[in-house]
Amino acid sequence: MSKGTILFIFTSADKVLDGQETGWYLPEAAHPYYELHNDFNIEAASTKGGVVPLDENSKKMFTDEESVKFLKDPKAQELVKNTKKISEVNAKDYVAIFVVGGHGPLIDLAPSKEFAKLVEDFYNAKKVVSAVCHGPAALVGAKKRGTDESIFNGIEATVFSNAEEAQTPYNDFEKTLPFSPEDKLKELGAKFVKADEPWGVKVVYDGGVLTGQNPASAGPLGNKLKEILLSA
Repeated sequence: MSKGTILFIFTSADKVLDGQETGWYLPEAAHPYYELHNDFNIEAASTKGGVVPLDENSKKMFTDEESVKFLKDPKAQELVKNTKKISEVNAKDYVAIFVVGGHGPLIDLAPSKEFAKLVEDFYNAKKVVSAVCHGPAALVGAKKRGTDESIFNGIEATVFSNAEEAQTPYNDFEKTLPFSPEDKLKELGAKFVKADEPWGVKVVYDGGVLTGQNPASAGPLGNKLKEILLSA
């Protein structure tokens, strides 16, 4: 029996600022999905709705069991081929929100006032706000009720680090990406934490916000989200 419905958020952006291809990152959807789908219904939304663009590099780089299975799983594929528009969803219908990573969220979700409002609706209803890798960067517009204070202010949080970004082709925070996720979280008042080594697992839950650092953290984040929701 389902314990409620979790809303997965995907990017609709298929390119970063300099034209390099991007999209949602395969293991960052697949691993949480398989951690959660037995206990919860999962629905999906994106900026534009409909089919969401997969980052093809993530498909090439990740051939683990869950990632390969996700690409062949009819139910999972239905999720990414028929997303609702963010404007069509209501926080009251879900037990939690989860933002799938990829560089795309910096392009379309981070600047979206509509998405910021949806995140605030979850946050203010004390429902878990979760995101992995570049996903936490999509939450930067959300504020605490009745204030100009970021939901990150004063809490421990993580996101894809500058040290990790330096090892990717996307490490120009002006021409390629609109901002550095790590720097932005710090600027908003987060107590930024990260794994001891780049690409290591780091998952943090503080102040109702659950964040994971990188692809390796996606499965552990899904497991932590399940634990939080089942113990509520």
